[in-house]
Parts: sequence; C-alpha cells; structure tokens
Amino acid sequence: MLIEQIMTTKLFITHPNSAVTDAQNLMRRERIHHLPVVDRRSKKLVGIVTEKDLLYAAPSPASTLNVYEITRLLSELRIERVMTKDVVTAAADEPIEDAARSMADRNIGCIPIVDAAGIAVGLVTESDVFRVFIDFFGTRERGVRLTARVPESKGELARLTKDISHRGGNIVSLGTLPGTDATNATCIVKVEGLTESELVDAITSDVLEIIDVRVV
Repeated sequence: MLIEQIMTTKLFITHPNSAVTDAQNLMRRERIHHLPVVDRRSKKLVGIVTEKDLLYAAPSPASTLNVYEITRLLSELRIERVMTKDVVTAAADEPIEDAARSMADRNIGCIPIVDAAGIAVGLVTESDVFRVFIDFFGTRERGVRLTARVPESKGELARLTKDISHRGGNIVSLGTLPGTDATNATCIVKVEGLTESELVDAITSDVLEIIDVRVV
C-alpha cells in the first residue's frame, strides 16, 4: 500500500507570519492537531506546527498576566517562532510502512507529503496508520485468529496457507513478526470457515508452537 492511498489531501495550512492565535482557532474549529506551514509566495513547505507547539507557546498558568494581556501577546506571536523547521517529509508514491517507521523512530505524530517541487500535497498521521493496521488484520471481519511460532525457512508460509485452504478455510489476514531468534517467526493468521479446533488441526504440522487461538 502506498502513502497516496491513505493520506489526507484536504489540507489546512498556516504561514510563517500568521498569528499563533489564528492557528489555534483553526485547529480548534477543524478538530485537527497538525498544520503544515507554507510559504505564501513559493507555496513550498517550510515547517510544521502542532497543537503541542501552540500549547507550549502560551504563558504558564502561573503567569501574573491577565487574560487580555495573554491574548494580546499570542496575537503578536508569529508561527515562524514556534514551528518545527526541520520537517520529516515523504512522497506520495512511497510505501506506507516507510512513513510509519519514520514516525515511530522519530516519535512524531504526522508526516507532510510533498511533491518533487517541495509543495505540500497531503498529510499522513498516526490515525491513518492505525486504520491501515486495523484493515491489515481484518479486525472488522469475524473469524478465528491464531498466533503461532513458525520456522524461519523458505516455503513454510506457503505450506501453512495451503493446508488451511485444503481444509476449506478462507484466510482473512496473514502477517508475520520477528520470533524469539533468527530460526523462527511469529505468524498471525485470521481465518473464516473453520472452527478453532479445525484450524489448529490444519496447521499443527506446519508450526513450532501455537501461542494463541480465539474467535474474534
């Protein structure tokens, strides 16, 4: 799956010389948490500002300033003073897992998507990745979900899926994760058309250990 298949293309943006209060109002009105910062002339992405950035820009609750003074100060504060300038970006034709890895490795909640000219064309957030995760594991469809440890060798998954098919099972989702060492992997499969015991019988000879099986 590519980023362009899940990214948000209806972008709400702000500009470096916009007031922090304007960005706050926009986020509150549209119920969003990230704003790409775009240069007014070139239209290129120059930064990103988050809800947390704007929160930190506000005076401390312990401030002796009154609400009018705080509002005035924030209205004078420009986005370029609080935005992140070193932005992690991606292209629309990159795999979604690359964006997910970048967000996880850098502990960020979104990645702006830019074209070859550096113009923002979309945004991928943690919520977008979560939706892919839900669809990948077929969580909206009922079936038997089995987790097993399988040998890390050529053809093992092919044998497992063939045995499930021969028993009349329909595979809703299938994925693998690292195992305990290089000799094995963790396999998670969700199947329709078989009971728990039927699925276990079908794949027992293909796995090293059945970790969990349940109807979900």
